[in-house]
Amino acid sequence: MNKTLLASGLAALALTAAGGAAVARQSPEPPHARGMRADADGDQRLSQAEFVGRRVARLTAADANRDGSVTADERRAVAEVRRAGRADARFDRLDADDDGVISKAEFEARREHRAGVRAERGPRAGHRGAHRHAARAGRMAERGPIVIVEAEARATAAFSRLDADRDGFVTAAERHAARADRREHRRERMAGRRAARQAQQASPPAPASE
Repeated sequence: MNKTLLASGLAALALTAAGGAAVARQSPEPPHARGMRADADGDQRLSQAEFVGRRVARLTAADANRDGSVTADERRAVAEVRRAGRADARFDRLDADDDGVISKAEFEARREHRAGVRAERGPRAGHRGAHRHAARAGRMAERGPIVIVEAEARATAAFSRLDADRDGFVTAAERHAARADRREHRRERMAGRRAARQAQQASPPAPASE
């Protein structure tokens, strides 16, 4: 029974991932719009139902045994489906003429394009993606199961924090402002920690007791 449910959930997630990849290939979305994917009616803002519903729907799809929570194993299964979808999307981008085969010319063209993009971005820290993946896997194992009703409550609270003007909707501008605030708070915390460390290092050692 559980295997059947897991297969059904993974199939649904695979279709969603494939559909999202296809849309991304046709019309790449700007960075500021990525947080607005739950905008079902296309009015450029998120209602609470859209904001919370997207999170709950993703967890419900991952809940293979329908026990109301998502375990680390279920989350890993979802991650595998997403990775497979991204691999398919990468193949489709390389296969420019859609003949199911990647020619040397297509491969070279894609490599040159990626080299140009990397040159524009400048140097990046090596293996950052691998480190992020390992850290995410560690956090996933430590968190334990995600209870869907609790996640729904957290999403509702997050919506209230983002809805700065209290009009019942969250816009891309409000999400951007919230991200900027979080970055500023992180910088302030890091600066405070650095100052505390420097003060501790600069303070003279306590005299030895006689």
